[in-house]
Amino acid sequence: MRLPVIVAPAIAIALAFAGCRPAQETAAATPAAPAAEPARAVASEQGEAKLTVLARGLSHPWAVAPLPEGGFLVTERGGNLRRIGADGSVSAPLAGVPAVAARGQGGLLDVALAPDFAQSRRIYLSYAEADGSGLSGTTAAYATLGDAGLGEVTVFYRQEPKLNAENHFGSRFAFDGQGHVFISQGERTERPLAHQLDKLQGKLVRLDLDGSVPADNPFVGQAGARPEIWSYGHRNSQGLAFDPRTGKLGESEHGPRGGDEVNLPQPGRNYGWPLVTHGINYSGQPIPEAVGKEKEGMEPAHFVFEVSPGLSGMAFYTGQPGKPWNDSLFLGSLAQRNLIRLQLDGDRVVAEERLLQDLGERIRDVRVAADGNLYLVTDEADGKLLKLEPPQG
Repeated sequence: MRLPVIVAPAIAIALAFAGCRPAQETAAATPAAPAAEPARAVASEQGEAKLTVLARGLSHPWAVAPLPEGGFLVTERGGNLRRIGADGSVSAPLAGVPAVAARGQGGLLDVALAPDFAQSRRIYLSYAEADGSGLSGTTAAYATLGDAGLGEVTVFYRQEPKLNAENHFGSRFAFDGQGHVFISQGERTERPLAHQLDKLQGKLVRLDLDGSVPADNPFVGQAGARPEIWSYGHRNSQGLAFDPRTGKLGESEHGPRGGDEVNLPQPGRNYGWPLVTHGINYSGQPIPEAVGKEKEGMEPAHFVFEVSPGLSGMAFYTGQPGKPWNDSLFLGSLAQRNLIRLQLDGDRVVAEERLLQDLGERIRDVRVAADGNLYLVTDEADGKLLKLEPPQG
């Protein structure tokens, strides 16, 4: 059943967490000036790449969605959605964005284009939503993109129950090309909820594009389980993308102190958190519920970072035969402030490279556009939209 339509102004000022540390955030009401900065060389093990600052002055940007006609949509965690031109021009905040709960790690999160965007002009937004009593949860809406704002804003998913917690909202979208949207989210720091199937925290959910529940979801018809759930036992999923080569879904999971993960989520499977983990609490103490790095009946991580980079957005770079970075998985790093490139042989990770170390900024999102370039946003008070041109051979 479709949830009610909402149209509301964005919150302008917020105190927000970035990754797992607080950052004072003010969402500027006036657009930033075009960067107009020349490209610079970026060293890579596979040859020289080029980095261009397309826009700066963004307030903790969280996600970037390249537009097919050129330009980009960028979310700012405080609640603004902006359109950025190919020339770096930054729009005023677009009207019609839902009100967000911009506190802790919450706020305006992901933006993604619908599979039929060229015809429908539909976009998807995820964000932290408050209920008026101090509780909040991850929420998803779709809307029609107009020249100056959004129309027909429709909430189609709400994480339930809402909680009095400020962290681990997730959240990313991925579309499987078969009429479904996947939404990642976190367990909101309430670790046991990740295993409770009657609650949506710590779950990856799969819905039809209009928000209805697919009849073939793994828990449909099971008593005591939410039918939206695809997989569970997740901590804080901040990256989600399909591998164009295989059609497999990849998920990056921001771990505790140690043990960030890349998973290939399968329907109905339990991915272990907090019983199975390679990490410990930020305090240095063990995770109270943890029993080890593996447990029967729970899926091991596909790839583990024993030292946490602070994983965020992810993107597959494929379909570029002859290019040095072909068949790579790119991951944004918040804690280590770089861009991670994992070289793939099929699903296997066969090499790892760190890029943009000298930038010293938190890479929150990375996308691959139709032009074969990568586009990134940095989660900073003076956030940037970056273009990274891969080595050509």
